[in-house]
Amino acid sequence: MTSPEPLDAERLRTLAGNHAAELTRYTTGLLGGDDASARDVVQDAFVRLWRKPPPDGSQLRAWLFAVCRSRAIDLLRRRGRQVDDDGGLIARSVAESPSPDAALAAGDTAAALFALVDTLPPRHAEVVRLKFRDDLSYAEIADVTGLTATNVGFILHTALKTLRERLSRRPDLLP
Repeated sequence: MTSPEPLDAERLRTLAGNHAAELTRYTTGLLGGDDASARDVVQDAFVRLWRKPPPDGSQLRAWLFAVCRSRAIDLLRRRGRQVDDDGGLIARSVAESPSPDAALAAGDTAAALFALVDTLPPRHAEVVRLKFRDDLSYAEIADVTGLTATNVGFILHTALKTLRERLSRRPDLLP
């Protein structure tokens, strides 16, 4: 791989405009809904990109997601939250996200479905969000999470099977 070209301010603004919203959404989920901290993490990722771009040939979008993930895990650890060996959050506070019943009461089916995703093990929920909310490929998800693409496929298959089973018990969520 060759040495990366430095980014000019205009290119950095364009990249931020193209990716900041999805990175913030992803990082907010990792941080249990803490949008302000998520924006700080995303800003830090773009500062890192400006100071030291990834090697040429790397997938920039996946690199940005991976940096945000790493920074979010660091932040969780500094806050004393337990993070497992793969970087998945072990436990979430009930107050951090609405319960599926609260989301349904609000009448927001999409929120209710993502609340159902939140009932999955943390690694599974993260892979589902990266695939369906953030539209990353298996290879990009593997780059972000440090898993293999095969493992991403297995986790996604298992997660979707679990969601289908849980959804079959919740017909009120079906259109």
